[in-house]
Amino acid sequence: MKNYIISALKLTFVMTLLVGIYLIIVYAGSKVLPTQGNAEIITHNGQKFYGRPSAINYNAGGSGGSNKGPSNAEYLEIVQKRIDTLKMQNPEMNATKVPVELATASGSGLDPDISDEGALYQVKRIAKERNLPESKIESLVTTNTEKPLMGLFGPSKVNVLKLNIALDQLK
Repeated sequence: MKNYIISALKLTFVMTLLVGIYLIIVYAGSKVLPTQGNAEIITHNGQKFYGRPSAINYNAGGSGGSNKGPSNAEYLEIVQKRIDTLKMQNPEMNATKVPVELATASGSGLDPDISDEGALYQVKRIAKERNLPESKIESLVTTNTEKPLMGLFGPSKVNVLKLNIALDQLK
């Protein structure tokens, strides 16, 4: 019995040491990222903004998707309704393929970004609604497109909130 307890204590010590080292590496690694491992909170005119709306009050511990996939008829119906709505809102783009993130929900419910293709898809509608030239909006989308980290990691993306703030500043 004594041998089992000693073995268990040794294993507990070794695992605590390994997990502790792992956590230190992850924490230190996060500090080299642009946001230093912290969520990005955008401040504009003294007011804090948190990106896209969240059904979970920005609690990452409660994030999640619907788990419905392309074989689920109800999910396909929802996606088709979103596509139909987008095409109705953007009639000039009927011949253009709808970017996937505009028709499908975020996996976590916390994503503040869309692809640059998703932003460009909406340029004509936004130009019309805001009474601005399309070229000006396309330029803002390009300016607000974040390239992959070190040119390698992740896709190009546009933070929707930052783009909307930049559009509001045009007026």
